[in-house]
Amino acid sequence: MKRILTIAGSDSGGGAGIQADLKTITVLGGYGMSAITAVTAQNSIGVQGVHPIPVDFIKLQMKSVLSDFGADAAKTGMLASPEIVTAVAEQLKHYRVEQLVVDPVMVAKSGDTLLNKAAQVTMRDVLLPMAHLVTPNLPEASVLCGFPVNDLNTMKDAAKKIHELGPPYVLVKGGHLEGDAVDVLFDGEGFQTYQSPRLNNRNTHGTGCTFSAALATFLAQGMTVPEAVLESKRFITRAIALGLDLGAGCGPTNHYAQVLQWKERERVLKDLREAVHRLAHQPVGELIPEVRANLGYALPGALDHEDVAAIPGRISQVEESLLICREPIFGASRHIAGVILAAMRFDSEMRSAMNIRYSKKMIEVCQGLGFRAASFDRAQEPEDVKAREGSTLEWGTQRALKGLGHIPDLVYDEGDVGKEPMIRILGRTPSEVVDKVLRIGVRS
Repeated sequence: MKRILTIAGSDSGGGAGIQADLKTITVLGGYGMSAITAVTAQNSIGVQGVHPIPVDFIKLQMKSVLSDFGADAAKTGMLASPEIVTAVAEQLKHYRVEQLVVDPVMVAKSGDTLLNKAAQVTMRDVLLPMAHLVTPNLPEASVLCGFPVNDLNTMKDAAKKIHELGPPYVLVKGGHLEGDAVDVLFDGEGFQTYQSPRLNNRNTHGTGCTFSAALATFLAQGMTVPEAVLESKRFITRAIALGLDLGAGCGPTNHYAQVLQWKERERVLKDLREAVHRLAHQPVGELIPEVRANLGYALPGALDHEDVAAIPGRISQVEESLLICREPIFGASRHIAGVILAAMRFDSEMRSAMNIRYSKKMIEVCQGLGFRAASFDRAQEPEDVKAREGSTLEWGTQRALKGLGHIPDLVYDEGDVGKEPMIRILGRTPSEVVDKVLRIGVRS
């Protein structure tokens, strides 16, 4: 088991700082150790008090841990003063901790300064040259570079500027941008970008701490920096997707989300198998389209089609009977997964969908049942979306749901050249989706 030391402040609310770091390290299979730089009184609303730890005692914590256990990697968070920055750098150098991730905590989400100018200079001149990887957000990158960082181009400029300070890798985080969350990694020669959807969840307290702790853990476990960034991005995105609605303000991310993903897999498959079995024993063959059907069910906080279970080979029919040849597995369908993932962006509980045959009569039947419908026009699909395999349905579902204010029971389109028109039934569970499909089958 790899040893990871976090040097940061304590968060009494448990969502950020030392507490977030240790949860992350543990969930990812590392052994977490700590040197606390400050004790805070804080919750989801804000920080009510800060009690700095004396510099000598911070050094003593680090000496105790590093002289006995050692460390395969370390990360820094809130350091507060020039004296603390210098002391931390000295101890890390003395004990030859090479895999160092520096999260330059300088500016709070509110815009408040967390590190005075003298400490900022010390961090820039003393600690950053020792780092293997530095992870500033946009306000922190702006402070380090001396110019506003507010788009992809200035993120790249900032990464180059920070790289000149000494760290071999710089990751500028784009969480403050509009649209998808895009991070930029620079290794001195080229850039890599990492993109994830912006999630509709206000519970994001501790994202920077959690992200940098994941990076340190993955690096200690032998990943390259690009690999560690990719896996850490997935980890934090999933943690945000399942963020915890605790307190009256900005709740914490869910550090347990990574474990929950694996814990929930068998339950998702079981529920989907039961729904498929029930559907298979009903005479609804006329609902199956020419391209065949599929029924999918996503894990909580699903990120891509590999997190969505469906039927390999799809669902066919022989007259009124369904033909289902294989058991559900994860990653079986990009198409139905695209529909589900798009719906989950608007409501994380809408985790299931099934496509059925389209006709105007079928839409009338659905309306007669009181089902709410939304639609999109394939003719308006952008060329870059058409060029990406499996992207059409995710784009179309997003387009149909945007600005709607609610999740409908179904999304349909009337097709295009070479594209069969289709209805997609949405629901929270596959059982709910099958209930709707069977009601349509009875009336059609």
